[in-house]
Amino acid sequence: MNIFESIKNALQMIARNKMRSFLTMLGIIIGITSVMIVLSVGESVQELVLDEIKTVGPDLIAILPGASEENGPPSSAFGIVITSLKYEDGEAIINGNSPYISSLAMYLSGSDALSIDGEFKSITFYGTTASYPDVQMATVEKGRFFNIDEEVSNAKVIVLGNKIAKEIFGDNNPIGEKIKIKKINFTVIGVLKEKGSSLAQSQDEDLLIPISTAQNIVLGVNHVNFIRMKLSDVNDIDGATAYVKDVMRSQHNIDNNDEEDFRVTSTVEALESISLITDALKFFLAAVAAISLVVGGFGIMNIMLATVQERINEIGLRKAIGAKKSDITWQFLVEAVTITFISGIIGIILGSLVLILMSSIIKSLGYNWTLIISPLSIFLGCIVSIGIGIIFGISPAKKAAELNPIEALRYE
Repeated sequence: MNIFESIKNALQMIARNKMRSFLTMLGIIIGITSVMIVLSVGESVQELVLDEIKTVGPDLIAILPGASEENGPPSSAFGIVITSLKYEDGEAIINGNSPYISSLAMYLSGSDALSIDGEFKSITFYGTTASYPDVQMATVEKGRFFNIDEEVSNAKVIVLGNKIAKEIFGDNNPIGEKIKIKKINFTVIGVLKEKGSSLAQSQDEDLLIPISTAQNIVLGVNHVNFIRMKLSDVNDIDGATAYVKDVMRSQHNIDNNDEEDFRVTSTVEALESISLITDALKFFLAAVAAISLVVGGFGIMNIMLATVQERINEIGLRKAIGAKKSDITWQFLVEAVTITFISGIIGIILGSLVLILMSSIIKSLGYNWTLIISPLSIFLGCIVSIGIGIIFGISPAKKAAELNPIEALRYE
């Protein structure tokens, strides 16, 4: 018997018991669909997150306070307040006239609530330096940004993100207006050009005040939360990192690298770390989804065993006219693979339709979503469905091949 005849027999068997065949194939269909969706959504999410991080800028490095353990992030990355990073650290780095660093900004965050249209809105404000626009690639749309004199003189001025400015003042010009933060009046001197929100940051909702004002008047602290630096050349990340570490060790009187109370990180490093995390999560979820494939495989085995039982006379007749054990084994194995392969194709088509629908819904919600139908998921869908047919079809095929032809012909 050739392969085409075996495939024809498999299709006839499916057509003969439509409902039973459908219920049997359902496990494989659901499994392939689930794996395809998980892998493709995982790649789309990974692309979205990486794109959002790239918007911060690939030419940035940052200093976070606190020691790292086993190359992990410092505690400050999880919201724990560590006060080891000072304004003087940033000054020492930028005043070193390093060829690696083109500009540097320091940040100190705080929170408050503003009354907007009779409702209170929780906001996060940032004390920062006059170099903020250069480091963050921000453009002032109205007014101006505060200067170095205002940065160090406790000036009560504020620059607003585009979205928060519209929420507070509507279509009115906010320049010269007052905003009260922590019961302190600030004069609006500028509004940033709309940049768009991202997963990494939402510059359009930023409220920016001079860092000296944030430290000395609003929050009463003498530390900064983090320092961000823009590189002269994105290819000099290693040199810039080494320079920054040298300055920080000198500032903090650290002789042993193991005693560092800070962490220098870069956008490139963040991209690599997130890629590793999302890859691991993606394949873990795919493995969980693949459990249904195993369940579907047992369903295929059951229907093939039932088919052997139903076709004992046919098997006996084939063996009586000269069919070998290998011919019978091959026949039932091809039938099992045909069923699972068809299930896999249906699963791939169904998964693609679900992904297209999901993409449309997510885009309608305003996210910059890229539909990625992973070639890997399609390839795995085909290979896995064939593999399941082979693995779970072997036992029924062997059972059919071992039947005694005389007993099979007598079977009622």
